Amino acid sequence: MHANADLLSTSELNYDQWRDALRPNWGLYTPHDPKAFVGRVRSQSIYGFNAANISNNVGRCERTQGDVRLDGVDHYYAVFQTAGRSTIIQNDRTATLAVGDVALIDSARPVTYLNDGREQWLSLQLPRQSLVSHLGFEPQGGFCGRARTGAGRLLYQLIHEGAGDENSMSAPAGYYMQLAIYDLLGALFAPSNPISASLHNDKLFSRVCNIIKDRFSDPDFGPCEVAIEAGISLRYLQKLFTQRSSTCSEFIYSLRLDHASRLLHRRKLLSTGRPISEIAYASGFRDYTNFARKFRHRFGRAPAFHTEESA
Repeated sequence: MHANADLLSTSELNYDQWRDALRPNWGLYTPHDPKAFVGRVRSQSIYGFNAANISNNVGRCERTQGDVRLDGVDHYYAVFQTAGRSTIIQNDRTATLAVGDVALIDSARPVTYLNDGREQWLSLQLPRQSLVSHLGFEPQGGFCGRARTGAGRLLYQLIHEGAGDENSMSAPAGYYMQLAIYDLLGALFAPSNPISASLHNDKLFSRVCNIIKDRFSDPDFGPCEVAIEAGISLRYLQKLFTQRSSTCSEFIYSLRLDHASRLLHRRKLLSTGRPISEIAYASGFRDYTNFARKFRHRFGRAPAFHTEESA
């Protein structure tokens, strides 16, 4: 990736025009000298992510705390240096970028860009919940990933190829490319101290378990539905359970079987005569044969004789 000819071919914008072009997806920015400001913006989509090639001629441009409060934009951005050099300051961290380097920026925090007016960036919008869920930790803005690292080179190449070929990829293929990008970002920006990542992982797993506990009795509720409701990928959902020597499906079925066991004990205690097939369905099983097989495997006897064991 180098000086973008498509960006240079777009119309020059004054500050008000440049600000209005950026604001919906990227938020408000305040340049040091708005009167002398000239900038360019070229929006595009890369593997389904919102993206933009951006340039301006000012030496200092800031996203202030007032800008953050005013626009409410709340995403992360991967900012790739595509021409020149620049310095980005966020969270008391200073990232100096050469061509190919990438900085991870939190739009909910103030940030300052310093350059000599000949720089270009490609900014990739990363929805906060999706990024945090895929990485397993909440990254801090202001970190720099170097192009000379293996992950940095691969990420830069993927973005470069995606920027040059916007429309040829199907939506399913684009989804897998997004996963690859999230994985490379994780490799670049994983914290050296694993404690913070572990805390987020545990918190997310607890939230996933609570979602399942609320919905397990729905026969149509499975891992795909859990992932959608939790706002994470199916692959990452399975990873959360694999790390704990289980699977999402096993956890769902364990809750269903425990619930069925409680209903059977209640049936015996109250002598309700409730049909066992009805108990199976109320516990999230659509098929009685499947229920009976899993119940016997779990408790060692058929549902009809389950309560005799504790009599």
